[in-house]
Amino acid sequence: MAGPGRGCGPSATLCVAMTALSAALLAPGLTQPHDLSRRRPSGLKIDQALLLVHNELIHENLTVSWLSDYCYQCLYQDLVSIPMSNTAGKASIVAVAVDSQHPVTLHLNGTGAGREFPRIHYHFGEFGNYSLVVKSFDSSTKMISCDIIINESPVNSHLPILYAFLIYMGVLSILTVGHVFVIIDPIRNWFYKKLHPGDTDRLINSELGSPTRTDSTSSNVPATTWTVSQQRLRSLDTFRGLSLIIMVFVNYGGGKYWFFKHQSWNGKTHFTAACFSRFVFIMGTSISLSLNSMLRRGCSKWKVLGKALWRSFLLFLIGIVIVNPNYCLGPLSWDNLRIPGVLQRLGFTYLVVAILELLFAKAVAENDTLLETPYFALRDILLYWPQWVFILTLEATWLGLTFLLTVPGCPKGYLGPGGIGDFGKYPNCTGGAAGYIDHLLLGEKHIYQHPSSNVLYQTTVAYDPEGILGTINSICMAFFGLQNLCNTTIRFSPQRETWRSIAKRKSSFTPLVIPRVTV
Repeated sequence: MAGPGRGCGPSATLCVAMTALSAALLAPGLTQPHDLSRRRPSGLKIDQALLLVHNELIHENLTVSWLSDYCYQCLYQDLVSIPMSNTAGKASIVAVAVDSQHPVTLHLNGTGAGREFPRIHYHFGEFGNYSLVVKSFDSSTKMISCDIIINESPVNSHLPILYAFLIYMGVLSILTVGHVFVIIDPIRNWFYKKLHPGDTDRLINSELGSPTRTDSTSSNVPATTWTVSQQRLRSLDTFRGLSLIIMVFVNYGGGKYWFFKHQSWNGKTHFTAACFSRFVFIMGTSISLSLNSMLRRGCSKWKVLGKALWRSFLLFLIGIVIVNPNYCLGPLSWDNLRIPGVLQRLGFTYLVVAILELLFAKAVAENDTLLETPYFALRDILLYWPQWVFILTLEATWLGLTFLLTVPGCPKGYLGPGGIGDFGKYPNCTGGAAGYIDHLLLGEKHIYQHPSSNVLYQTTVAYDPEGILGTINSICMAFFGLQNLCNTTIRFSPQRETWRSIAKRKSSFTPLVIPRVTV
């Protein structure tokens, strides 16, 4: 794909021709609309389909609006306008690209009085070619007929996932079978002899003697001092590695599949919302293991605190560089420097939880009396009650600010995306109290300018999903990992409002403490 300032080279004429052809295919007022219904559209983007709207209504213009099922309580948005048909039996046709990620509802409106247009709920397939035929039953009735016809079947974009899954399963099966064969003694010995023939010769010579060799063991060979390397906790490294793989995969596009992307606002997807919270949780467990290991080796708490400060500073600094990609074009400018970010949140969370552990951690004797009492189940809380008081105070602060803080022009406790969400009542209230605090403390230019809610909810207000208020919940998640608690989540339908749907882009409190249910 040609980047900025990069031409098409020798194929410049071909590029211009293809661009003109794509524009002609999707432009309103097609000169040869019937040709489009016989070919697969070439000017569509990923997760789009081609819809040909046939207006057979006499002397009546037609407007088509659309609404995605994943846009919670949103307003209908204009899709296309179709001029009237001046000749009976001849339709006025306009082509338009429609979203194929999620099911959509099409709402038709005409200029005629008293017409009853139905609403059409349909899930278009990727790169499919469809026709929407709008006509009246007869001249004496006001009822409208709307039919969707499949001109060209969509492609199955999930096949690459299936192929990749089968390949990985095949590789895993081969490795598993190979491991089973290797643990069998005859096969293992045979492989060892083939791979290490020199070791076999040395073994024979040591047993029978070799006329051409001297016994190397008889010479004075200095003793080698073996240093035992520190063992790693493989389960912990594996969990963190898998979380990082998912995070990197998602950040680099996720194969352009919508379910590998971040949610626009409400709801959660398994590959995106889960990986960050699990990584923060296991980071808390790592803090517990690393700090206890350093303290057992005799390191002072001040030295451990210095290491925690240095690591947090590095994470914050690297995060600043990563989330501000324009540094390649020149020096970083403070005027539009984004401050929050994923690594920044991880660094600050690590620092707070590490300080909390260093301040209140205490050695537990082997003959702990709580082991023989009925209060053993509350041992982690009773021994570390100051930490729990601090965490509960933090979470109470989050709840108070989120639901009680007065935000200008917004209702108290607002958790919505703004824009066209909530039927367009609060277009500038993106994020509620969380967004307001970021704007107040950091400034509009120092937070994320293009959140994922811009596309679906058409928001115009800057909002940072890694803002200040959400960091409180990250600290709580890491603390739960420090205490080896289970991180339970609640899963709501993104289109149903029960108590509070999960505001994934806000790092809400509900995924932390409420058991998993399905509504």
